[in-house]
Amino acid sequence: MSVETITTISPVTNKPVLTRNGLSDADLQSIPETATRAFESYRRSPLSDRQAIVKKALKLLHDRKDELAKELTEQMGRPIAYTPVEITTAAARGEYLLEISEDTLKNTEGKPEKGFKRYIKKVPVGPVLILFPWNYPYLTLVNSLVPALLAGNSVILKPSPQTPTSAEQIQLIFKDAGLPEGVLQIFHSGSITQIEILVRSPQIQLVCFTGSVANGLSVQNTTSDRVGVRVGLELGGKDPAYIRSDVDINWVAEEIVDGAVFNSGQSCCSVERVYVDEKIHDEFISAVQTVLKGYRLGDPFDPKTHVGPVVSKRSAETIQSHIKDALEKGAKDATPDNESFKSPPPDGNYVVPTLLTGVNHDMAVMTEETFGPVIPVMKVKSDAEAIKLMNDSQFGLTASIWTKDVKKGHELIDDVEAGTVFVNRCDYPAPDLAWVGWKNSGKGQTLSKFGFDQFVKLKSYHVKDYPK
Repeated sequence: MSVETITTISPVTNKPVLTRNGLSDADLQSIPETATRAFESYRRSPLSDRQAIVKKALKLLHDRKDELAKELTEQMGRPIAYTPVEITTAAARGEYLLEISEDTLKNTEGKPEKGFKRYIKKVPVGPVLILFPWNYPYLTLVNSLVPALLAGNSVILKPSPQTPTSAEQIQLIFKDAGLPEGVLQIFHSGSITQIEILVRSPQIQLVCFTGSVANGLSVQNTTSDRVGVRVGLELGGKDPAYIRSDVDINWVAEEIVDGAVFNSGQSCCSVERVYVDEKIHDEFISAVQTVLKGYRLGDPFDPKTHVGPVVSKRSAETIQSHIKDALEKGAKDATPDNESFKSPPPDGNYVVPTLLTGVNHDMAVMTEETFGPVIPVMKVKSDAEAIKLMNDSQFGLTASIWTKDVKKGHELIDDVEAGTVFVNRCDYPAPDLAWVGWKNSGKGQTLSKFGFDQFVKLKSYHVKDYPK
């Protein structure tokens, strides 16, 4: 089998920026074998040693933020004003997971009884395969990598072909932090067949996947004939926001635009549909237009740019198809005049942040994941109608309600079908809360103390004193 050449195309210029080699047949066999050998030694290391390595690695990650940020901007197109924040946030998230690891991974004592010792120990599952995405490579990777290593597992990383250096930089960082050889391996591949071969490897005990529903189902189906292997899926979203009539409209407009347009809308927890009380609808639209007039679309290496290109031509085409479908079915384009929107750089995959009104659930922009800088706004007459529409989705990742009546907002979110619900906030995975998708948004969880669960298995010890 010839070795695949993987090319990363810049979303800024649509020209190649780097290439990497895929796997050989020998690699396909050796990677899981190496992971198994490394695991047998690493799992016996004291937690304190693992904690020291992770602590040093997180500091190195933070210290190298400028270099890593520049690579991110070049490879996936997020403006340079924001890419360093991903690195610092990833380090801070990892530090929280490190902080709680001692208590989270400790033994659970059984009922005291003279002559007996009973306890439950959390032991590592074994080699873990992490398939992580391009849109937030460092943030999504920390979710799984840090608890996996702290629990005592070996890890194999496969980055998206769009951001290959993220895995390489992480491997180097952990090597510099003193992680033993073979505990953390990486590989590059654009071949579904090769990835399936690794997923099927009997040595692999857990697969963590972040990406589309279709690819997540493919990973799950590939493991369906193995009882012992675990699969954690972090998939798509169509995250709703409901704006009640009592809000400060100018403030909430700023928040919603940021939640929908940041990273060009390329986040599983971006605001993808907005429901607004009809009494304030027109005023809200006007406020959103005012906010959008202040945004700058353009070269992501310009520090003044707010919105860069989307990741690929294919992505841009999908987003535009959702907009076109909505307009053909009666929606209105309410995007304000903005000079930067009129003439973005000609070679990149630029999509104008688009405000749509008059939308409904017959339109793809309200039912399918758009993954772009689009703000579709629909009028509602009541809380009940809003909640019903929010729940009318195959997805259930996050949802937000915006109101001065926080008590009422708290009551309403109890009826929203999503793994994370917000009142007066959006698009924020908190490290002390479980990140979990309902419906087709995934299964399993990361972050918080519960984020360690998939990386350990329980072993019960029942020890009786020897009779004398």
